[in-house]
Amino acid sequence: MRRMTDAADWSQAADPARRIGQAIEFHAEIESTNDRARAALSEPGGEGLAVVADLQTAGRGRRGRTWISPAGANLLFSVAWRPIIALRMAGLLGGSAALAVRDACASLVPDAGLAIRWPNDVVDRTGRKVAGLLVETALESGELAEAVIGIGINVNWLPSEMPPEIGGSATSLQALLGAPIQRVPLLGSVLDALHAEVQALERGGTPLPRLRASSWLDGRQVEVDTGTGTIAGRAAGIADDGSLLLDAEVGRLALSVGEVARVYEAIPATVAQ
Repeated sequence: MRRMTDAADWSQAADPARRIGQAIEFHAEIESTNDRARAALSEPGGEGLAVVADLQTAGRGRRGRTWISPAGANLLFSVAWRPIIALRMAGLLGGSAALAVRDACASLVPDAGLAIRWPNDVVDRTGRKVAGLLVETALESGELAEAVIGIGINVNWLPSEMPPEIGGSATSLQALLGAPIQRVPLLGSVLDALHAEVQALERGGTPLPRLRASSWLDGRQVEVDTGTGTIAGRAAGIADDGSLLLDAEVGRLALSVGEVARVYEAIPATVAQ
């Protein structure tokens, strides 16, 4: 049986000096950590609160899908803040957050070749999903007013325990390391990295060089689901606004929305780090 980490344990991941994750709010069960994090923005001291759950009953993935996770196995949390960044940088929020997750996870499994699959999934060198992110933003008077970042990391969930529909395309830190992972220290590491990424963005820095160096898709033949249809082509890198560059039959496209539905090309032995 999995051990349920309690609120006192999770509080050890808090750091009052951080802009993101200065406090932790734990729920044994909640509908959606993203919804709770957004609501916290209207409360005193709520900005940057990290909302953690052992189980989400209505957790969301991208494109309206449900995030599936057994109770007590993985790391599920959301944070919200009011970004002080230009609207043109909004497309880089997901990439910055994905870099934070990748760096924290890579410190535990340095030989796994963790990379980022556009738009913001963290995958191992074979493309199996380790973590996913859902970034929800709100505008006010044409400016970026709120950003909610939901993060789900497969920590102690073995592929053999996953439903058949995802077991072949996902893995976990425990599977990559060969031993269980403590979730509270991992949360602290992710929040430290996320805090640093937020500060860099607000100072006008860009994650693009590191995002491009960590891209898993470059050079692969893919099919992208845009929500209104699919487009096939060869992934050609990340544009300055965070869009996926795709060399399709009609020429080079910059896709700002969508997700990779299929990868057709054989996977190379290594990826850029």
